[in-house]
Amino acid sequence: MECGPVLPDSLVLEIFLRLPHDAVLRAGLTCRQWLAVSRDEFLWRELFYSYYRIPRLVPRHPAAVSWYREFKRLFDCIPCVEVQTLREHTDQVLHLAFSHRGHRFSSCSKDCTVKLWDTERPDGNISLVHSSSMRQFNWGYTQFSQFNADDSLLLVSGVYLGPHHSSSGEIAVISLENYTLLSRVRNKPYDVFGCWLNETHLISGNLHWIGNMTSCSVLWLNKAFQDIESENVNVVKCLFKIQNINASTIRTVMVAHCRRHDNPDLLLDYEAQSQARRQKGQHHHQPLLFDLATSGSEEEEEQEEEEECQRGARSHGLPSPRLPQPTMSGLEHVIHSRKNVGQKELEIETQVAQLMGRAYTKPPDPSLTEPSESGEEDKTYLLFTTGSLTYSPHQIGIKRIRPEQMTTSGPVLGEERSSDEFFDSLDHVIDIHGHIIGMGLSPDHRYLYVNSRAWPAGCVISDPMSPPPIAEEIDLHVIDLKSLREERRSLRAHRAFTPNDECFFIFLDVSRDFVASGAEDKHGYIWDRHYNICLARLAHDDVVNSVAFSPADQELLLSASDDSTIKVWRSPRMIRLAQASARPPRPRSLLPSWLSRSKNSCINGKP
Repeated sequence: MECGPVLPDSLVLEIFLRLPHDAVLRAGLTCRQWLAVSRDEFLWRELFYSYYRIPRLVPRHPAAVSWYREFKRLFDCIPCVEVQTLREHTDQVLHLAFSHRGHRFSSCSKDCTVKLWDTERPDGNISLVHSSSMRQFNWGYTQFSQFNADDSLLLVSGVYLGPHHSSSGEIAVISLENYTLLSRVRNKPYDVFGCWLNETHLISGNLHWIGNMTSCSVLWLNKAFQDIESENVNVVKCLFKIQNINASTIRTVMVAHCRRHDNPDLLLDYEAQSQARRQKGQHHHQPLLFDLATSGSEEEEEQEEEEECQRGARSHGLPSPRLPQPTMSGLEHVIHSRKNVGQKELEIETQVAQLMGRAYTKPPDPSLTEPSESGEEDKTYLLFTTGSLTYSPHQIGIKRIRPEQMTTSGPVLGEERSSDEFFDSLDHVIDIHGHIIGMGLSPDHRYLYVNSRAWPAGCVISDPMSPPPIAEEIDLHVIDLKSLREERRSLRAHRAFTPNDECFFIFLDVSRDFVASGAEDKHGYIWDRHYNICLARLAHDDVVNSVAFSPADQELLLSASDDSTIKVWRSPRMIRLAQASARPPRPRSLLPSWLSRSKNSCINGKP
């Protein structure tokens, strides 16, 4: 049978350019010619930009091998298929955190438990390993957890229900060897959350009101456990004292170890990508429990620290504060003060606090933004949310932590402060112009991703207690911690609906190639970090509070929701591979194959 005339490759390509990608793949199975054309790089570049609606000025991912494989990566390697639902929590699940190895993860919930899960079962399913209830320590609920660098300890942050329903927080450290409680640390306000500085030390916060709308945030370095060296090494040490004005407070502390700025996992600046490619082408026991929150008398400690901050404030000319009720903290204190103080007095207090803050605050660290003489050096930053205009967090504060500050050795209260340097300054501030509701670091600590709900353009804040209305759309900002500036690449797809005074935290997470976030619209979202596009929506029955990528495999994602469940998501590629490995191999018998070949040889007249 003779074959008909063959269409030129150029004509086949023109036809394929008008087909969707799945039709092109099917057509490629017709013959060898069509298969070759269906793998054409120009074809898949066009399909890529049109299907994902990416602007043409965005270059291909620098690590991509071909346009075809890049299309397949975004289509096939996104963890968007639900494979398991975990229902062991009995109330809203607020936060998820993976271990650095990816073999475990922890979950926190309004049921006041922290649970540990195993991700390395032979059948691929995730199972519960351990559950600890914190109600015995008078916690209201657990809200955040974090593994230390060697996955030997777990930091658990929660809301502590003190006398008369105080809203202070507390941090617990749990050994992952035997699940025993090693220490408890006070944390005020509770939405400081806390974080690890290194394998053995964690950072917590405390808050002291020194005026009706002026306060001092004290950030503490705490030893995670008390060992045999505790007689020579302090358990706690003061890191920083930072003045807050207009009812704002420091919240959401996290540590960034910026050690690989010159070799990031991903460059989001397209010009920097092009320059990097050009350069590459040119140059080929049973531990003792100690409770820092209740050691001695907590009320006496609180009073002493409050008096210290007040003495500092009086010595610097700040007005004498109206002492809040012992049970009030955060906004409750400000609301109570406003009932007895006029607007004019509050405005004068803010003006005086600003003047005294400028006069009695240490100068910022110039080495944060200035290049060092020896070139790029390792830097450790403390990142947190703060504000200067209103109580809602609208700024990212950055404070460099020096190597000598990373231990509790030395004076308990840190270096002696002169009367002219009562407060520590912020080394750098980035204003987001909106209410910040979430932050997450890229794996290499090069980029900080920030969830925020924007204020109206051009708005003016005249009353700190009446911040502007916030948008329902959540913007995901990207901040480069090398240049300390925001990339003009904000992501948007998710939504939130609660007003300013009820706005809550929505945790996000970042992998090598993707960033994911929860939302109040009952979905989680996944974006590609390089192309700046939303790739998947992950459905729940209620608000999605937290998401977490496995650090060992970014094609495994978890999401936690107010519907009391944790959902496990895997990529289509991983599901296909798991199904293929689960099928029993087809038996191969050599004898029938040999007999079949012999029979064919005899029929053809061959011996």
